[in-house]
Amino acid sequence: MDTNTLIALMSELAVFKIVVDEGSFTAAARKLGVTPSALSKQLSRLEHTLSTKLLERTTRKLVITESGKGIYNQCCTLIEATKQVVEFTSSEHTTPSGSLTVAAPKAFLSIVLQPMVLPFLTKYPDIELKLKARDGEIDLISEGIDVVFRLTEKPTEGLVLKQMGKVSLSLCGSPDYLAQRGTPMHPTELRQHDCLYLGETPTDHIWEFVKENESHTVAVTGRYAVNHSQMRLRGVMDGLGIGIFPDFVIKKALEEGSVKQVLADWTIKGNYQGDIALQFAQTKFMPARLRVFIDYVSEHLSKYTVS
Repeated sequence: MDTNTLIALMSELAVFKIVVDEGSFTAAARKLGVTPSALSKQLSRLEHTLSTKLLERTTRKLVITESGKGIYNQCCTLIEATKQVVEFTSSEHTTPSGSLTVAAPKAFLSIVLQPMVLPFLTKYPDIELKLKARDGEIDLISEGIDVVFRLTEKPTEGLVLKQMGKVSLSLCGSPDYLAQRGTPMHPTELRQHDCLYLGETPTDHIWEFVKENESHTVAVTGRYAVNHSQMRLRGVMDGLGIGIFPDFVIKKALEEGSVKQVLADWTIKGNYQGDIALQFAQTKFMPARLRVFIDYVSEHLSKYTVS
């Protein structure tokens, strides 16, 4: 394939990515300032050049083919490489600027990161910060995310990793509930208590505890399940039972005496614990906005975490 064809192909690949991202030729055409028919012709040329069908066009929606999915991922890589070219030309600028998209688990974003947002934006007025609350797996490149926070013992391979501290899980109940129902002294005693769990999966009411060489798996029950940490904590504080939380969620409530820790000498196994892993894609030229964000959260995270 000659150079001229490759140059035209790069433009058409970028158009293909935008069409997929926007979900329709009409929306993509509006974003690019062209007509839908012009985009359709470009996509047809791209499919002819690549000798493969990328999109199934119906009257109601576009459906990406299996070949299209693989080529879309390559388009994301192409766009990321182009962004690095731009970053190379601006890497020596002393004023951090531009857009930064950050994803993190909902509770961590709300409780830990949110209080840092206004001071950070005040300090760096030329940075545009976009926050996304995400609890599941994330593909940084295809989703346009610059930085992701994960609470995990297994960080994502292939990404740069900065460890920002540690988070553990804690069990707690309100003083009134524990006074009325008693404080469990062993994990198996939780079977006689009302417990609050997430209710996200068929098995998240099954709690696992470890201490030295001893382990216990307990299937708990309760009248209230909610996959929102602060709502679940409110339920515990109101005396609805005992719940498990990342330590940063209950830090303030423990200090104020609204809840008491239960079975503190046991380690609780589960999601949303381990390292606070800040991860981002490998790049030779780190944008100034990313560098100052990492430095800023590194400095401020220590008061939320347990070393």
